[in-house]
Amino acid sequence: MAPLAEEALIKKFLDSLWLERGLSDNTLKSYRQDLKTFSAWLDSHQKTILSVRREDILSYLSARMERGLKARSTARCLSCLRALYRYLLREQQLTEDPTLRVASPKLGRPLPHVLTESDVEKLLTTPDLSSLVGMRDRAMLELLYACGLRVSELTGLRLNEINLRQGVVRILGKGGKERLIPMGEEAIDWLQRYLRETRPELLKNNLAQDAVFPSTRGVAMTRQTFWHRLRKHARTAGIVTRISPHTLRHAFATHLLNHGADLRVVQLLLGHSDLSTTQIYTHIAQHRMKTLHQMHHPRG
Repeated sequence: MAPLAEEALIKKFLDSLWLERGLSDNTLKSYRQDLKTFSAWLDSHQKTILSVRREDILSYLSARMERGLKARSTARCLSCLRALYRYLLREQQLTEDPTLRVASPKLGRPLPHVLTESDVEKLLTTPDLSSLVGMRDRAMLELLYACGLRVSELTGLRLNEINLRQGVVRILGKGGKERLIPMGEEAIDWLQRYLRETRPELLKNNLAQDAVFPSTRGVAMTRQTFWHRLRKHARTAGIVTRISPHTLRHAFATHLLNHGADLRVVQLLLGHSDLSTTQIYTHIAQHRMKTLHQMHHPRG
């Protein structure tokens, strides 16, 4: 199979995934990279996507693990390959699925690192409010923690998705699912101040831009830029553990549960389609309670 034909096949498959499942751009990007890497590995072994057998799938997954790639990313890669070969069967380009009877890598269930409430407070107060980017970053951090947003939801936020009068933000999440999230008074106050005093200066002459949080170039900020800004503020705040935008999403959910929120409410706020995804936060809360008990109880 010629490389161009293989590229066209992959593109057609990804287009079908987007139409059938409504996958997010980030998921499709990950799948595209997985298939590109798989295709390159096949090429180095004189194989093509249509000539693959079960033994080749096993060899490829084994090669990934030997390179030290995480089991979770390999499991996602296998999920992508399963979807690809089911698609090829439906299209009658194959008569046998090579991913059948291929077991997924065993995944542990590590608890995500969660910042304490005092750590979050230190992080939120770190940006330099005398600068434009500092004011913008403070508003972004407040909104991220107040609403438990994914980083792509935060950086992709548009003006028409914020309702300051009602105090809610409208998010179009994974799979095109919409949810309304209350912002809380603190986040609303910082957002109002930012929109009034800072955003027009950041936009410069690009007044047609509707991104809520533009970069210093006056266009929508990238996820990577915000990730670097967050790491910078974490270092300044003296937070030594690794931190990402998702860390604040974890903190949002865990702190809600610690203060008595219902698990199904947290599920709706996070935009999880399955309650089992949200239940990991109950394990975090239990783990935290056990730690506190051991630290402070005389017979802990």
